[in-house]
Amino acid sequence: MNVVDPQRRIAEDGCMIESPYKQKILILDFGSQYTQLIARRIREAQVYCEIHPFSLDMEAIRTFSPKGIIQPQSEKMFRYSLDPNDPQANVLKEVERDYAPQAVVGIHPCDAKAMELVRINFDTQGYKDPFWLRRYEATTFVGLACKHPCPTCFCSTTGSGPFHEQGLHVLLVDLGDTFLIKALNEKGDAFIESCGISEQASASDIEKASSLKKQAEGEIKSMVPTDKLREKSLNALFDADFWDSVAFSCINCGTCTYLCPTCWCFDIQDETIDTDGLRIRNWDACMFSLFTLHGSGHNPREHKVQRVRQRFMHKLKYYVDKYDNGVACVGCGRCVQFCPVNIDIRKVFRLMNDFPQVG
Repeated sequence: MNVVDPQRRIAEDGCMIESPYKQKILILDFGSQYTQLIARRIREAQVYCEIHPFSLDMEAIRTFSPKGIIQPQSEKMFRYSLDPNDPQANVLKEVERDYAPQAVVGIHPCDAKAMELVRINFDTQGYKDPFWLRRYEATTFVGLACKHPCPTCFCSTTGSGPFHEQGLHVLLVDLGDTFLIKALNEKGDAFIESCGISEQASASDIEKASSLKKQAEGEIKSMVPTDKLREKSLNALFDADFWDSVAFSCINCGTCTYLCPTCWCFDIQDETIDTDGLRIRNWDACMFSLFTLHGSGHNPREHKVQRVRQRFMHKLKYYVDKYDNGVACVGCGRCVQFCPVNIDIRKVFRLMNDFPQVG
């Protein structure tokens, strides 16, 4: 079996090239003696991470997405032996993991909501992914309210917001010389108690936080329409005449999917050295030509326009029709900001939402 590095991609000409945005976890160093320990624990979970000073520019911080903490980019699932003399040969054995309680501090509210959207895929009535769920349930999400949303952010029109609380256990609001800390549930209460925080916020602090929320919401200038997506004909959108134009400049680099907090696609591969093997789950992306390549050699999404259409149809139509709880996008704006050829999902929102109904 050929094993493809999930951090690389196959270009249209068949050449293997590096993806410009490898997934990584950011650790900000405030001088704590635990910084290196945290990094080591994350790397032991097969997740790449980097340590940066706390003064790192916010634009640089935005290139980091926290989804790899719950869904590692490359994850060892099972090990096995092919040794004919081994009585346990050909038996899959789960790789041991540490599911100790952990906290993600400073997560964007939109990223926390994205975790809940992704959970729909990994926690269904018929099937439950134990690896994803154990990490998710062991994690306390401590959000940091966005006082100054970036220009590409449109979270307020996708069911989220700069001070959104869904998916969080604790919300922090930077008041300048102090933080307002709000527990949102029992898990949040337990986290605050474990930190030894007991001082109650003053009325002026609460009023200041409310004022900052209104100010932040007012700074969001990008809006996307979603009100007509569900009523649109699936087949009509699939055959719409705007897909060639949307996909024209795409180079299938996968930046949008790897940065997107609501993309959950993966591939499972077996890697064997001599008689020892590992079954590994790697991130995959619908923007890659190998994603739908069959063993027979047939590829139902051979051309890039088909792959671009799949990405947007999944987020703005298939998901909408199947779950009826909004779009599979939280409006973080990362794909808009970092797309090397300036494909803008906000434009696609409008094209799909306003597409003329036939009949």
